[in-house]
Formats: sequence, C-alpha cells, structure tokens
Amino acid sequence: MFKIILENAEPEGVKLSKKRNCVVTIIFDTELQDEQENAARLVGMYFAQQEMTYGQQFLEAVTCGPSINEDDIIEDPTLGEALFHACTIGWKVLFATIPPPRWGKGWPCFMVALAYIGLVTMVVGEVATILGCAIGLKASVTAITLVALGTSLPDTFASKAAAQNSAYADSAVGNVTGSNCVNVFLGLGLPWVISSQYQAKNNAEFEVPPGDLAFSVALYLGTSICCFIIFIIRRIFIGGELGGPAFSKNLSAFILVCLWLIYVIFSSLKAYKVIGSEE
Repeated sequence: MFKIILENAEPEGVKLSKKRNCVVTIIFDTELQDEQENAARLVGMYFAQQEMTYGQQFLEAVTCGPSINEDDIIEDPTLGEALFHACTIGWKVLFATIPPPRWGKGWPCFMVALAYIGLVTMVVGEVATILGCAIGLKASVTAITLVALGTSLPDTFASKAAAQNSAYADSAVGNVTGSNCVNVFLGLGLPWVISSQYQAKNNAEFEVPPGDLAFSVALYLGTSICCFIIFIIRRIFIGGELGGPAFSKNLSAFILVCLWLIYVIFSSLKAYKVIGSEE
C-alpha cells in the first residue's frame, strides 16, 4: 500500500506562477499493509471454519500434519508438537463434537463450547481441591494455587490466541480483565445472592465468617498496581504492552512471574500464621 504526501514546493517570497505547485512523494505504508494482511488472514480463517463439517472437525482433531505460519510458509510438526498432540488427542476429539460454526448462525457452537468450558473448569477445580486435601494444603492456599491455576488455564490460552491473532494487545489484556470481572462480580455475587435468598426463606441469617483471604486480596491489589505500572512504562518507552525487543519482553515476563510468586508465597505464609500472627 502507498501513501501520497503533498508538500508545498513554492520557495518562500517567490511567485512561480498563478497556480500553486506541489511535490508528490509516494511512500510505502507497511503498517497499512500489515493490517490488511491480518484482516485477510482472519477472514480466511473465518470462512474456513464456516465451511468445516463434522467429519472435517474430527479429522483435524486426530491429524498432526504440516501447518502454515504467519509468513504463509508450510512447516512440518516438531517432535514436541507431535508429543503434545498425542497427549491431548482425547480432548481434541471431545471438543470436535461441538457443532460447526455455520449451524444456526453460530449459536449452537457458542452454547455447547461454553458448556464444555464450564464442565472442564469444574472438573479441574474439583480435582485441584481434592489434591489439596490429599496433600494437606489449607483451603485458602489451595484456592489461590491449584484451583486458581486450573480454572485460569482457559483464560491463559484464550489470551495467547488473542495476542497472536490481533495487531494490538487490547484483546489479550481485555480478556484477562474481563474474565476477572466475571469471576468477582458473578462468581461471588450470584452465589451469595442465591444463598442469602435461601436463608431468608428459612428465616435464618446468612453470615460468611472472615478467613485468610483479606490479606491475600490486599496483596493482590498491590501486585496488580505494579502490573499496570509495567504496562504503562512499556507503552511509553516501547510503544505497546506486548512484544517488543527480546530483552524488554523477557524482563517484563520475569517481573510478572515474580509478582505472582510473591503473591502466592506471602499469602501462603499468612494462611499458615508464619507472618502476621497475633500471638
């Protein structure tokens, strides 16, 4: 794609003619070309999914073949990709039962996929809770480690896909913040409303005693502020929240992982009365 820039070519204080003259400079607009290529790639993926049948979904689920990268170059699967495919083929076949997107304007696909996500999240959460009980972890520690990791894996993969398929970080960051909003406002608010209504019908008071999460929530707010400060610094000096030079993105990733470790470690120490004990 090209941009046309018009510049006044008439020297200052000199009248060349009655008509104004200009110099036309044509430059190559790489940013616009990248945006159009990304849009064309997304449109192609959309129509490919729209035309996919049930049989093709199962065939794609069990097949580990060459893939096309972002530069439209065919790449053979690596050993790691083949092993990962073998380990996850059961899940791929299960999710291949989701109706194709072209059925019912996508609503059956959306509803069944949403139900599958909820089912898998429930299973992972229950397994993590049982594992925490088996190894002797406190409920609050199990919640912020095993259960949190298990229930957040779908969000992690969704954010990864959004970051790869979008030219901007809005989709990836928005997915994380949006999912946390759903977890807090619906995941907490809706069960509390149902429980309070149930207790009110039985003429009983609904009380939730405080636990060890007050310190954990305060620590989470502090680490979240640090995370947003990192985003602001990256936007100012690098020009974006994600990506950038190798050193900057690796350093940002390292700091964010350290923030998560700080949150988990200090919350666990508080839960086990190692720090902040009243004795």
